[in-house]
Amino acid sequence: MAVDRDHVLRSAAALLTRKSTATMDEVAKAAGISRATLHRQFAGRDALVRALEALGIAECEAALDAARLDDGPAEDAVRRLVHGIESAAGLLAFLYTENQLFEGEEQNAGWATIDDRISALFRRGQLGGEFRIDLTPAWLTEALYGLLASGAWMVQSGKGAPKDFTHMIAELLLGGALRREEP
Repeated sequence: MAVDRDHVLRSAAALLTRKSTATMDEVAKAAGISRATLHRQFAGRDALVRALEALGIAECEAALDAARLDDGPAEDAVRRLVHGIESAAGLLAFLYTENQLFEGEEQNAGWATIDDRISALFRRGQLGGEFRIDLTPAWLTEALYGLLASGAWMVQSGKGAPKDFTHMIAELLLGGALRREEP
């Protein structure tokens, strides 16, 4: 019987977003396969995390494309992006805590591409007069990542309602980022 790699990755992502310390045995059980079968797919935890990283990058890129970042006001594009990335937020929250993904020479270039696209959105909003210019696009991008991770953890813990995810994140971020008229 062929193993559905996508099913294994999504099962691992679902488990690891709830329990980041899950063992490979627990991952195999969650995917409905044996540990030996899991190890034939992924040599170890690092290989599994790297595969999840590739999935997370692909999910982010799809959300960025769907958000049409260059269409209309930047504020609306931020809301579309947060809404579009919501389904992957748990996986991204897990990846956000995996330090080995962001250190050293083995860092996946996909993260830099995603950073660049989101920073460009914030820069566009600044140049268009929508966003404050005293907050750098890089800072706003990192703030968005932090809020996405926090929102995912809130929903997973039951402290926040899934239906509120997009609103709470977008409003908190934009509440600090939008340029206000001086009195």
